[in-house]
Amino acid sequence: MTIQQPALFQPIALGDIQLKHRIVMAPMTRLRADDETAVPSDSAVKYYQQRASDGGLIITEGTVPSSEGKGWHHSPGVWSKDQIKGWRKITDAVHEKRGKIICQLFAAGRVADPTCAHVVYAPSDLNDHTPGTPKPPLKVMTADDIKRNIDEFVQGARNCIEAGFNGVEIHCANGYLLDQFIHSNSNQRTDDYGGSLPKRFRFPIEVIREVSTAIGPGKVGVRISPFSTFQGMRDPHDPTRLFLSFITAVLDAADGLAYIHAVMPRANGADDQDPSKLVEKDDLEPIRQLVKNRNIPFIVAGGFNRADALEDAEKYGDLIAFGRFFTSNPDLPKRIKNDWPFIKYDRNSFYTQSIEGYTE
Repeated sequence: MTIQQPALFQPIALGDIQLKHRIVMAPMTRLRADDETAVPSDSAVKYYQQRASDGGLIITEGTVPSSEGKGWHHSPGVWSKDQIKGWRKITDAVHEKRGKIICQLFAAGRVADPTCAHVVYAPSDLNDHTPGTPKPPLKVMTADDIKRNIDEFVQGARNCIEAGFNGVEIHCANGYLLDQFIHSNSNQRTDDYGGSLPKRFRFPIEVIREVSTAIGPGKVGVRISPFSTFQGMRDPHDPTRLFLSFITAVLDAADGLAYIHAVMPRANGADDQDPSKLVEKDDLEPIRQLVKNRNIPFIVAGGFNRADALEDAEKYGDLIAFGRFFTSNPDLPKRIKNDWPFIKYDRNSFYTQSIEGYTE
């Protein structure tokens, strides 16, 4: 008699990408690239290979498709030949272990470190209001700036395919540039890229559509964080309605996407949400149902442990993205399958340039 595997360990196709299980390594900023060239480090090759698994999916840290999208020191890029070569070492290492790897593409926008970004671009002249964050002078993007950024995302996606990636994820979450255009508290434009929902969605939708046309929609995923307050985000009225409208526009613009990747309300950037800011009615279920009704796979991230990952996959058929626990448990799929204990992660090691807490 054949014993059926738990749903978490059943295969699934994300567009063109065939997976053998549903445990995903979430995108996590690690800041180990060369600061001048933005080329991924040799230690990054080992880092990603350690976390690859047979038929499992890795989504890289946020990677900028042009120098002007860079948000902080030691973040990687994918616009130069040397960067493409550096990433090729990583994709080859992951593929040697029969894993799959997607590059997350993003631009920082108004939250960029002004000591790193020569010009800090934004939808409007509105800084992130979070206490303690930089408040640099902002350059409000012109229509030409937006068109150039779209072209850079497209070329970045092509570069990712040249570098051996199985696809790309367009980062429309966590208060970075594309997310800034979606939200009214960061986008108060009065032109074709602000005001009504379709106009606020226009820039990210054009990025997603053009990237999908360039490399094929089955190689493209989109990440959102509907309920996050990270970096000054969250719709003040109805975030569920906002993101139902946005995802509807995304799916209409690019038929056959690989997946939608959403962050749980209990997560807030790299941290757990402050319990006092949790809103009882916040729920991914309406967005999940919209996505699944279009036959698109749904990845969910944010504070999962073994038990609720297994439960969620059984209940919904979701893929489950783990972030922090992958830093300290490179063999996380094996640990979940065998019910081995998780090793506690060291938050102090997340953003250093040391191999301690990275590959050691």
